Amino acid sequence: MNYSIREVCKRFDLTAHTLRYYEKIGLLTGIERTSGGIRSYSDEDLEILGLICCLKNTGMPLSEIARFIKLTQEGNHTLKERCDMLVAHQTHVIERMEEMQKHLDKINCKIGYFSGMLKSYEETGA
Repeated sequence: MNYSIREVCKRFDLTAHTLRYYEKIGLLTGIERTSGGIRSYSDEDLEILGLICCLKNTGMPLSEIARFIKLTQEGNHTLKERCDMLVAHQTHVIERMEEMQKHLDKINCKIGYFSGMLKSYEETGA
């Protein structure tokens, strides 16, 4: 199946400018075009874009994503390097999640504290 740039943008919540930029910097390659020159994305293109968005949304810089995509295009002899990249990124994501959990715990504590104060205030007026 093939998808228009509008359909892809909607599916991934991206702008057309972003998709064109990803092509320009080599993240998305070989995008087919219709006879009228309109981009036509395949299921494989969407799979790659899904990975790009996942990596980007979890904090991997575009330069590293581009490196990963390039390694993928080079073939199976780069599998170890790609696995190493993903494991390093996984570690980074886990560290960020742990940090965010600490922040969430503090927020939850403050909600409990202020909710208790509010309840007391509402009951006593003081």
